[in-house]
Amino acid sequence: MPTNIHTERLIFHRLTLQDKEAVQAVTLHSGRRNCNLNFANLIGWQFLFDTEVCLLPETVILKYNFHHRTPAYLISSKELPSPMLFEALQRQAKESNHPLMVNAVEDHWADALRQQFGDTITIEPLRDSYDYIYRRDDLEQLQGKYLKNKRNHVNKFLSEHPDFEYRSLIPELFEQCRQLEQTWRTMTHHENPWYGNTLESEQQMMENIFAHWEELEMIGGAIFIDNRMIAFTCGAAVTDDTFDTSIEKADRSIDGAFNIINQQFAQHLPPQFHFINREEDMGLEGLRKAKLSYHPYNLLSYNIVTFH
Repeated sequence: MPTNIHTERLIFHRLTLQDKEAVQAVTLHSGRRNCNLNFANLIGWQFLFDTEVCLLPETVILKYNFHHRTPAYLISSKELPSPMLFEALQRQAKESNHPLMVNAVEDHWADALRQQFGDTITIEPLRDSYDYIYRRDDLEQLQGKYLKNKRNHVNKFLSEHPDFEYRSLIPELFEQCRQLEQTWRTMTHHENPWYGNTLESEQQMMENIFAHWEELEMIGGAIFIDNRMIAFTCGAAVTDDTFDTSIEKADRSIDGAFNIINQQFAQHLPPQFHFINREEDMGLEGLRKAKLSYHPYNLLSYNIVTFH
């Protein structure tokens, strides 16, 4: 572990499950609800991003391939690190003949970096990557006029399926999750054929999560009608008080299936979670509309900062 980042190299190694304790010692207590800092997501998407990690006192630096092109970095700490850390990263990036790109930089950090580095950096908003943060109580209770439509969908589902079951997601249910995911993926691909590669990647990410379910301390739930799974979801903690929903699938032919799994899962989460991060909309118009319709408590904005 470097002791003087001004003179020593930052040492990275391939992220593995063995890094969970050290990474979460920083991320869970950072107060940063960034879904990219959910350790389950990091392991789940490892096959796509080849993530590496550098562990420093009270700071975690993640390095990965941004859209399979220039490597990018993600930094987790309670406070913005010193300029020396960014200068060290910039030196090492230049040695590899690429600019330093720091991804998922929240607005207040971006403003501070602008003051420190001036016109030697470029700051670009990443609207398609903004995280949707909700109050857990809002998703559970669906109170107020703004959530009336969601409440109506749930009530309609309950009236049509009064004997539905909510079950905690356990490995014995994974095969039914796979079958439901395949049905969802086929329908989604039929409607949006250009989305195919992303769907395949999501399926692989799900399998990686299932393979390490207990080690990643995953929490999930599923909805059943007549003993048939019609929706499931799962995720893990991103901070002490915030849960990140990594996966959510439902039978789109059943009205209210997504609404009921959303509401029931919020109801069954452990009590320490007061907020739920339902991640980004990827710039998809329908997904953005759906996430906004739940009136998020916070739209967590991100930027990518490039050092020249």
